[in-house]
Amino acid sequence: TTAEGIIKRYYAEKGFLLCNVDTEVKRDTMVRNAIRVTFKVDKGPKVRIKDINFKGVEDISEYKLAKSMKKTKSNKFYNFFNSKKFNEKEYPEDKKNLISTLNEAGYRDARIVKDSVYFVDIVGKNGKVKKKINIDLYLDEGKKYYFRDIKWTGNSVYSSDMLNSILGIEKGDVYDVVSMQKRLFGGGKQGDYDVSKLYRDKGYLFFELSPVETNIQNDSVDVELRIKEGKQATLNNIIINGNDLTNERVVRRQVVTRPGYLFSQSDFERSIREIASLGQFDAEAIMDPTSGYAIIPNQRDNTVDLVYNVTEKPSSQLELSGGWGGNTFVATVGVSFNNFSTRRMFEKDAWRPVPLGDAQNLAFRFQTNGTYYTALTASFTEPWLFGKKPTSLNMSAYYTRQTNSYLALNILSHDRQMEVFGLSASLGNRLKWPDSYFVAYNGLNWQTYKLTNWYSGYFIFDNGYANNISYSFNLMRNSTDQQIYPRTGSEFSFGLSLTPPFSLFRKYDYDADGNKIKVNSWKDVDYDNWSAQQRYRWIEYHKWKLSATQYIKVIGDLVLMTRAQFGYLGFYNRKWGYSPFEGFLLGGDGMSGYNTYGSEVIALRGYENYSLTPYTATAYKSDGGAYAGNVYDKFTLEMRYPVIMQPSSTIYLLAFLEGGNCWSDIRDFNPFQIYRSAGVGVRVFLPMVGLIGVDWGYGFDGHSKNLGGSQFHFVIGQQF
Repeated sequence: TTAEGIIKRYYAEKGFLLCNVDTEVKRDTMVRNAIRVTFKVDKGPKVRIKDINFKGVEDISEYKLAKSMKKTKSNKFYNFFNSKKFNEKEYPEDKKNLISTLNEAGYRDARIVKDSVYFVDIVGKNGKVKKKINIDLYLDEGKKYYFRDIKWTGNSVYSSDMLNSILGIEKGDVYDVVSMQKRLFGGGKQGDYDVSKLYRDKGYLFFELSPVETNIQNDSVDVELRIKEGKQATLNNIIINGNDLTNERVVRRQVVTRPGYLFSQSDFERSIREIASLGQFDAEAIMDPTSGYAIIPNQRDNTVDLVYNVTEKPSSQLELSGGWGGNTFVATVGVSFNNFSTRRMFEKDAWRPVPLGDAQNLAFRFQTNGTYYTALTASFTEPWLFGKKPTSLNMSAYYTRQTNSYLALNILSHDRQMEVFGLSASLGNRLKWPDSYFVAYNGLNWQTYKLTNWYSGYFIFDNGYANNISYSFNLMRNSTDQQIYPRTGSEFSFGLSLTPPFSLFRKYDYDADGNKIKVNSWKDVDYDNWSAQQRYRWIEYHKWKLSATQYIKVIGDLVLMTRAQFGYLGFYNRKWGYSPFEGFLLGGDGMSGYNTYGSEVIALRGYENYSLTPYTATAYKSDGGAYAGNVYDKFTLEMRYPVIMQPSSTIYLLAFLEGGNCWSDIRDFNPFQIYRSAGVGVRVFLPMVGLIGVDWGYGFDGHSKNLGGSQFHFVIGQQF
């Protein structure tokens, strides 16, 4: 191994196969008994592969053979995004992959007779000659084999029928050794189960399985699957390393592996996923099989130690943002401590700058435009109430105030204002059925709108109060592998909000002169003579929401995200009608800027904000109209690919297809009548800032109504 050879190999791995190295040796005039060695390197042009020729194969397409070579790619259109350089180190592994593809097709004896790697001269359009590489692979397929008899021996825990159902191979199937190995030992598609995992989930960590070919006759193969079940392994030590800031009990309560329990592969994988989704640690590091975790078996006493190596990352976030809304600039300042610790509040040394370590969330947010709009929000979340059970406590309070001041018109007035007060509290409980991924939240919410001499037409009344008291129930399931860039798993949520049906208890009405009169039943109440203040003093509705998201790992880190959403705002009494509060505003970036009506803003890229929301006539506003989004649906298909996955930052690119619509009445709902869009975007997650990004979308529909077309959307702290 000479120095020149090392240099040439270094450049060859980068595609410079014509690298030339000259060595110049001179006596060193400064140091006794020393020489000076100078390497003159001419790396030359980068040489790429032109063609890979497969000879001797008839049953399998050239495309499938080429696809099996993961690192060695020819200059074909389907390899547009792949590197075409030739790497001598990776080439032997790709030849093994090629044989595996032939084995999968039943060619058990397939082999490479010979292969040739040689340079060719290619004349470009400019007349210059470029060096390329061609590869010729001469293959001998051999005979195609099929499974005949499959026999299990040594199995007592599971029946042969049970094992055969997982193996999924019948007599007469193509003799696919590769797929058989995956179904026995794992490594198949996402969600596939294998025999090895079946045993390991029951504690049989020392289980051994050997497939043996017992007879080969003509084109048929008999296989005997020999099992040594061994004894069950009990968990001994559960070791957690690297949690320098987060308290160890926070990590331990996430894992489902406990000392004294039988080892379970599924529980071990679940524990890794739970730690990754906690948000306090680097998800990529804990999921790295080389350093993130370890299984240390001790067969002498049938025990096993499990090691979780976590890497702390900054989790607190500072929000500094600005946006344009309501013809004014809106500034936002917020801070969120995602690893807060109330338990350490009285420790003097813990305030650096705040006590951390218990995975609680404490957040404050202030929003204003400096003239007529101000909003304050505070929230607190305890994921494990009293630290004993997975019961979460969520509390929040907020206040908004809007005056009748307009900086653009030089009008500064505080005698007209609208204020909104709100409080909410909820408890979340992890369920055991249907499975432990489900969490149920029960909450109470109070909201009051107070108007003083408010400007007519901007709200449904000018003076008075509107009260919104509701009970909320949310059923959620999250099995994703991590928070920031999920590759596998799903998210499901069902939400229901209910106010008391006040109108069903009323036995009074108002006449044309505004006098209060008694009636026999709520059915006799006619709201035509009611003022908006009288009608909406107590808001009533029932609100239903459904969302389902699936993450599918396509290949490598390329992820397909699919999502479907539905929302419906209903009423108890058709005469009382739909509530002007708590509706849906569909279209745009999903960032409201500021919003005083309590409506829920739903993003749909490729269209302007709220542009897909029905605007209907109402007798309670001077301009005669109001947003009336009472039903909506939305469908999203998004392809994601990461650029940077580090604790300090995560960046990924995306391309999306999206569609949705919004209706004022459930009777008009049509899930196939949607506004469609497509586009691309980028997301950047910074620990101190949170999620930010930008999307470009093009709306395909509604051009006759000045909807759709090219739109840019900026994202701060949310997902579409």
